Amino acid sequence: MSLVRIEKPRPHVTVVRLNRPHRLNAMSFELMTALYDALRTVGADNAAWVVVLTGEGRGFCSGLDLEDPGMIPGIDDMIAAVNGPAYGGGMCLSLGADIRFAAASAEFNATGIVNGLTSTELGASWLLPRLIGASRANDLLLTGRKVGAEEAERIGLVSRVIADEALMGSALDTAEHMCGFSAFGLQMTKKVCWANLETASLTAAVDLEDRNQLLLGNTENLVECIRARRENRKPVYTDMPRRDVVEHSANRPPKY
Repeated sequence: MSLVRIEKPRPHVTVVRLNRPHRLNAMSFELMTALYDALRTVGADNAAWVVVLTGEGRGFCSGLDLEDPGMIPGIDDMIAAVNGPAYGGGMCLSLGADIRFAAASAEFNATGIVNGLTSTELGASWLLPRLIGASRANDLLLTGRKVGAEEAERIGLVSRVIADEALMGSALDTAEHMCGFSAFGLQMTKKVCWANLETASLTAAVDLEDRNQLLLGNTENLVECIRARRENRKPVYTDMPRRDVVEHSANRPPKY
């Protein structure tokens, strides 16, 4: 049995599914090695534009398997469909995603402190305060209390709470919708959002935004968007350089 399954249910959408349901997808060494390998495979797949991370069965990931502990890699670049308990390292996996949807039955818990360890693992002390604020992050990390889906949405830990049976469908619909945009535009938007969490000033943030907007502005994407609206159809973005820019550069005399 494969501990991590890679599925391609829709064009450019890949599902990475943790597959130890009998242990609520707890983090064994073998599972994390399989997850690392799966993410490397997906990362090298140019046809995979949006990734949905979820767990098989009734749990997302219950954290470190206390019967089989091991080193755990971090992940990012995806939608997390949290379909049940996300404890300890499982909660941290969800924090590394760009978007988090929670099933109504989902539950979050910083388990390390409960197990005599520390709750600050896998980047939680960096990610969680940036997602929900320092006060709420400290509340979760220092008390080890469990947070249900409704509270998770209220404090900003997840963006949506969805009925259990509709969770994966909603995640896939969102991923498919995102794949209708420019892949380059998605990539640049994501990079700027993460980078500007650490930018020291509004001016520096705007400068970075302007730089990436110019990169996209030099593609055919906006021209295609205007053309598609006139023709009453969906745009098809190729991220290819604008022909007039390429021609202008080709005709420009060389500098010595």
